[in-house]
Amino acid sequence: MQNRVLGQKLHVSAIGLGCMGMSEFYGPTSDLESIRVIQRALDFGVNFLDTADMYGNGHNERLIARAVQGRRESVILATKFGNMRGERGEFLGVNGKPEYVRKACDESLKRLGIEVIDLYYQHRVDPGTPIEETIGALSELVKAGKIRYLGLSEASAKTLRAAHRIHPVTALQSEFSLWTREVEEDILPTCRELGIGFVAYSPLGRGMLAGRFQDNESLSESDWRRNHPRFQTGNFEKNLELVKNLHEMAKKKGVKPSQIALAWVLAQGEDIVPIPGTKQIPYLEENLESLQVALATDELEFLNQVFRPGVTAGERYHPQGMKTLDR
Repeated sequence: MQNRVLGQKLHVSAIGLGCMGMSEFYGPTSDLESIRVIQRALDFGVNFLDTADMYGNGHNERLIARAVQGRRESVILATKFGNMRGERGEFLGVNGKPEYVRKACDESLKRLGIEVIDLYYQHRVDPGTPIEETIGALSELVKAGKIRYLGLSEASAKTLRAAHRIHPVTALQSEFSLWTREVEEDILPTCRELGIGFVAYSPLGRGMLAGRFQDNESLSESDWRRNHPRFQTGNFEKNLELVKNLHEMAKKKGVKPSQIALAWVLAQGEDIVPIPGTKQIPYLEENLESLQVALATDELEFLNQVFRPGVTAGERYHPQGMKTLDR
């Protein structure tokens, strides 16, 4: 397994594992199969697991606790706080108040069954709480030995700078893939200026770039993507046309479309770590094999042109979700 460094000190596997879909959002789940996937990833040398307290309303953290039992020392656990949910799973808003930060951290530690969180992100920036106050609370948790490194998710360059002035930010996690490239304009340059690592979530475009969908009707009734703007009728067909370019390149190279998509993300810089999610071992192995896929300069240029910024049909989220980004 290849390794990369987030910030100045956090060494992680070059590809991590996003665990969100093991609890909800992407159709039916199986705890036993998910645990097998996590343990298989660890066997391959993947040491970077990504979760959040809101995934399954705590279920995902408890699932990971079961999966890494007896192997804690070889795992970098990253979790997030800030997106509040009610007992029935309803979303209650974003909270970055210091007292909430401390409460959320203690609850995540308990669910994960650990004494310290390796990387603790603010999941979304709370517009009602100065970032200096949120980061101040996280800094206190570092001093208390409850978290090792802190991060932000989907924060603006301005917020990132303000946060970094209070306490070093180790990583920014935001969506980044061939069909989501907005971070290239301002966010990535800011991260590199400040020495902050970048964690790319949804590097396979929520599965679309893996080339596994032919229509949105194939998604299960419980799959959140059914209502995602980029999977809606009209947008779906346009995006499917883009993905055909991945199929053609993959066929020529004897690899999978998903491996081309991940290889492109990996080629954007040694400071970038993608965290594709999966609930199946074959897809896990397929994703990890992308580390062996080399893209030539002309292939990278072709992909950059075909998937140029703004070409993807549909917004990244529904209108309410879009309001929580780039704060």
